[in-house]
Amino acid sequence: MKLKENITGFGVLGILTVLVLLPLAAVLAQVVCPGLSPDKFDAGNLRLVLDVFVRPLWKKAFFNSAGLSLATTVFGLLLAGALAHVRVRYDFPLARLLDIVSWILMIMPSFILAQGWVFFASGNGIASSWLHIPGMSSFLFSFPGLVCVMVLCKYPMAYVAIKAALEWYPARLVHAARMNGASPLRVWRTVQMPLCLPAYFSAAMLIFMDTVGDYGMSSTITAVYAFPTLPYTIYSAICSSPVRFDMAGVLSMYLVVMIVVAMGLQFCAMGRKRFDFLSCGTERVTPRKPGPVKGAVITAASGIFCLAALGIPVGSNFIMSFSDSFSIQKFRFTLDNYRGVLELDGALLRGVQNSLSLAAVAAVIGLLVGFAAAYLLTYSRFKLKRLIDLLTLTAMAVPGVVLGIGYIFVWNQKWLASVGLNLYGKPEILILASVASAVPLINRVLVGGMSKVPEQLLTASQIQGAGLARRIRTVLLPLLHSSTVSAVLAAFGGSVFNLAITTILYPPNFSTLPVYISDAYNDLKFGYAAAATIVGGTFIIGIMLILEFVLNIGKRKQNADNT
Repeated sequence: MKLKENITGFGVLGILTVLVLLPLAAVLAQVVCPGLSPDKFDAGNLRLVLDVFVRPLWKKAFFNSAGLSLATTVFGLLLAGALAHVRVRYDFPLARLLDIVSWILMIMPSFILAQGWVFFASGNGIASSWLHIPGMSSFLFSFPGLVCVMVLCKYPMAYVAIKAALEWYPARLVHAARMNGASPLRVWRTVQMPLCLPAYFSAAMLIFMDTVGDYGMSSTITAVYAFPTLPYTIYSAICSSPVRFDMAGVLSMYLVVMIVVAMGLQFCAMGRKRFDFLSCGTERVTPRKPGPVKGAVITAASGIFCLAALGIPVGSNFIMSFSDSFSIQKFRFTLDNYRGVLELDGALLRGVQNSLSLAAVAAVIGLLVGFAAAYLLTYSRFKLKRLIDLLTLTAMAVPGVVLGIGYIFVWNQKWLASVGLNLYGKPEILILASVASAVPLINRVLVGGMSKVPEQLLTASQIQGAGLARRIRTVLLPLLHSSTVSAVLAAFGGSVFNLAITTILYPPNFSTLPVYISDAYNDLKFGYAAAATIVGGTFIIGIMLILEFVLNIGKRKQNADNT
């Protein structure tokens, strides 16, 4: 048994090293060895590390990313906490809609949301031309406006985490505090709130990591509002002439440092405190009906919020898809955009096919690696399992633009061509990068699911003579069905719409859906880009719904038999 665990453990470590550690190391090495060419080694380039505070563009990108990420984290956490509190505490007509909107926003790519906000708020957009809202363009294309858009895009991850924590009420601890004379406010401040700290810290970390590494939002907004961020500047350093490998390395280092510092602060804040209260007399909170006035206010506010957060960007894309001009001010209804998307030499269809193929392969391989890693972390005695945990966390934290550039440096070496492993410019490199993005997500979901399955069940089946494969097949997998389906669908959707990785790594004549939409948008074909978004997005969502239905057929049948 121990031998199998060691083989599996070292195998997972090897895979994660190739997928995550080598690309990250290659990016950081660009500071002293641009292009990873030994003849260009120059330790004196280390002075470039301090140039980020001197060179105007570097300095602006650094402080823009830092300021935007911190502001989005603070206000996103406040918004998510308020929404989660209202959703858990009260039963109102639009409560379910609040959940649905949050989940849609969480899986929807940021560049599509940003695209919709540009259509809405630009100088000749919907807000100015149709709704006659003054000052919308000047507000939205400013730092406070960009923070608002980012908050509306990034809050769902925090909302889900905080809502899951607030749904459990530490009844025994609360009753004990009240019996000792504590007021409701003091009970909340000293008992309930501290027990929710892990959820709030995790939520803040999720928002910060996703914001600081976001490429889709920055690449879209920057086309209208000159607001360079680190991900966009890193991409520009590689894709513009002259190519600046050293610049990409320095800025990537600072991007990684930001995330490491944030993770360190979270660790210091949490320390060695224990927050295990699920076994201490907890009860699930039952939402109560609010009063007529309060209920009307909550319902109206929820409706307005859902309309603003999801209705505006999606509706703007939908309206723009029927425009024959890049300006809403000159809007004339047409179906030419949809005809072009559906008829133009099948380019969109090929992009969708390529995206689906990449996502499917990434989800399958990611499931195998992620499951093995989760099993090792949960049930094994493998001595290096903490290293596996660290690598999966690193893969989750490293932005896609950094990972993509790292893959160029690793897999575009001359010596690899002699052994047939020069993968740059080939679809295989997209598969590797997609797997690297899928593994940590799948792993985290499955670790959460496995933590609820007692090890004693596996031990009992082992005593009865079941081998490892049989124990996993007959005991573990049936109990992890819901977690597995959720992990696969999340990884699949994330791989389909991964703009950063596909933009950097896609080979010639191998376009993907995100690249197809982004290219149309950057060419100022706004109506065409919007139509491609609607058609491609609808098709992908339909595929995911069918996939979810197929994967859950066995579970539904089992539930029916039990009933």
